[in-house]
Amino acid sequence: MTRVTFIGAGSVVFTKQLLTDLLRYPEFDEIEIALHDIDDERLRVAKATAAYVSKRLGAHARVTASADRREALAGADFVINMIQVGGVEGTRADLEIPARHGLLQTIGDTTGVGGVFRGLRTFPVLTGILHDMEQICPNAYFLNYTNPMTMNVWWANVVAPSIRTVGLCHSVYWTAHDLAELVDLDVADTQYRAAGLNHQSWLLEWTHNGESLYPRLEQRIADDPELQRRVRAEIFRRVGYYPTETSEHSSEYLSWFLRSESQREKYRLQPLEYLQISEDNVTEFEQTRTALDAGHDIELLDEASEYAPQLIHSLVTGTRREIHANLPNAGLISNLPEAEVVEVPCVVDAEGIHPVAMGDLPIECVTVNRPYAAVAGAAIEAARREEPTLVRQALLADPNAMSSVTPETLWRICDELTDAHAAHLPAGLLSRA
Repeated sequence: MTRVTFIGAGSVVFTKQLLTDLLRYPEFDEIEIALHDIDDERLRVAKATAAYVSKRLGAHARVTASADRREALAGADFVINMIQVGGVEGTRADLEIPARHGLLQTIGDTTGVGGVFRGLRTFPVLTGILHDMEQICPNAYFLNYTNPMTMNVWWANVVAPSIRTVGLCHSVYWTAHDLAELVDLDVADTQYRAAGLNHQSWLLEWTHNGESLYPRLEQRIADDPELQRRVRAEIFRRVGYYPTETSEHSSEYLSWFLRSESQREKYRLQPLEYLQISEDNVTEFEQTRTALDAGHDIELLDEASEYAPQLIHSLVTGTRREIHANLPNAGLISNLPEAEVVEVPCVVDAEGIHPVAMGDLPIECVTVNRPYAAVAGAAIEAARREEPTLVRQALLADPNAMSSVTPETLWRICDELTDAHAAHLPAGLLSRA
C-alpha cells in the first residue's frame, strides 16, 4: 500500500488540490495519507478536507493526522513538503522591512532579500525533517514544494544527500498552458521543454507539428499593446526565450522593473502584492473550515495540474510521463556549475526519475541566470557556516537589491530582518555583521 505523508498539511487549499489529483487515479483508491502540521486547528481542517475529497471522489483513502512528525513519517513512501516557516507574519516582515528602506519586492519568496531570509529560517526545519527521514523512512522520496525552491533543494542535498529530494513547481506547466491559449492552441497539441533555474527557466522548445511557436507569440504580442506591458513579454523581447514564471515573480529577479515608479507603472506592478495573496489564502482556509464544519460542499478543481501526484503515480504504476523537476546539476546544464540545483525535464517511470541532460543553455539565458544562482549559492554557504556577513554579501549579487539601495542600506535591512526572524534563525546568524 502506497503511503504519502504531507508535511505542512495545514496549507489546506494546496493539500486539497494534491489530494484531488492523487485520488482521481483508480490505483490509489485505498492509498494511505498521513497528515502533519504544527497547528492543531489547521491539521483538523486538513483531515476533514482529506476525508471530504476521498468521499466526494468515491475513493477509500486511509487518512490519519498527527502533530508528531516522526509518527506521520513512519512507513512513508513519499513525503510532500509544503511548510511555511514563520507564516504570514514572516512574509510580512520579508516584504515590509525592505520596502521601508526603498527596496521593493512583489512576492519575495524565491531570491533576493525576501527569498534569502525565507530560506534561512526554513533550513533548520528542513534539516530536522530530513534527519527524521534518514532514521524512519530512508527510502522515501522527499517532494519539495516550499519556496525558495532552488535553495531548499540545494540545502537538502547538502545536509541529507542520501534522501532522494526532488523540487516540484507548476510554473513550467502553467506557462505552457497559458501560452498555448494565447496562440489559440490546445496545450495537448504542443510540445515543450524548459530548463534553467526554478522560476527563471526558459522555454527552449515550444512547437506545434514540428514548427516553432515563437513566431506566433511574437506576432500576438506585437498586435496587443497590453501584452507588451507584461514583464515576461519584455524579458522575451530582450532575451529571446520566454521565462517560465509569472510577471510578478519575474519582475523582482532582475534590475529592470521595480527600480522606478515609471517602470512599475509601465509594467503594471504592485509592490508587496504577496501580502494580499497571503491574506486571501487565510480567507480561503477560513471559508473551507466553515463549509466543512457546516457539512457544505467545497469546490474541487477539474484539471490535474500538480506534478507530485503525476510523479507518484508514474513511480508506483510504471506509467511513463515527462514532467519538469528541480535536481542537483549532475551534468544536466553544462554551462552552470554542478553544485547548483537546476530545473529540467524528467522522464518518470517505475525505474525512477530520469532527468534529461539539456547541454548548454543559450548564453543569453545563462547570463541572466547567473546572478540568481550566485545569490542562492552564497546563501547556502552562509547558512552552512552560520556567517552573518556572508548573508549580506550574498545579496550584493541580487540585481533588484543593488539597483534599489546602497550596500549600507542593505546591511540595515538585513539587521532588521535578522531581528524580526530571530526565533527561527540559527544562533550563529543572529549577530550583526
